[in-house]
Amino acid sequence: MTNNVYLINTLRFLFLVLAQVLVFNKLNFMGFINPMIYILFLYWYPIKQRRGVFILISFLLGFSVDAFSDTLAFHTTACITMAYLRPTIMRFVFGVNYEFQSFKLTNSTKAQQITFLAFLIIGHHTIFFLLEIFSLDHLLLLLKKIVFTSVGTLLLCVLITSLFSVEKE
Repeated sequence: MTNNVYLINTLRFLFLVLAQVLVFNKLNFMGFINPMIYILFLYWYPIKQRRGVFILISFLLGFSVDAFSDTLAFHTTACITMAYLRPTIMRFVFGVNYEFQSFKLTNSTKAQQITFLAFLIIGHHTIFFLLEIFSLDHLLLLLKKIVFTSVGTLLLCVLITSLFSVEKE
């Protein structure tokens, strides 16, 4: 069972990095919207795994995308920050249910799952674009990029999660 979890997470990691680098980095909707679907790894990673290992894997995820995208360390910083904040976001979205050992993301409502994913995406994009623009003089550009890229990423991520999720009967 444990080996199966490691295999699934490794395949997710590789698939999401390759999809991001080879497909989604090339997309450029309206000149500035580039969906960042690799954030799904932060969403799908098992909840009760060790936090230090998760932060290390998030570093590798961000570093891999940065290496292929030539974006200094923007993805790495955003991934590490969201990996660190993930338990806090989960506590906020799922409430007391998150504290129990038997909690699974699939047992929560669809609205809670989308809210959790939206918080991850908005937080990630805020950090990423703050580092990319690095000036509050261009506040409208910053907000435009955060909002529109977050909406595009959220729509694609919801589509991908619905395609690869197992329906309960």
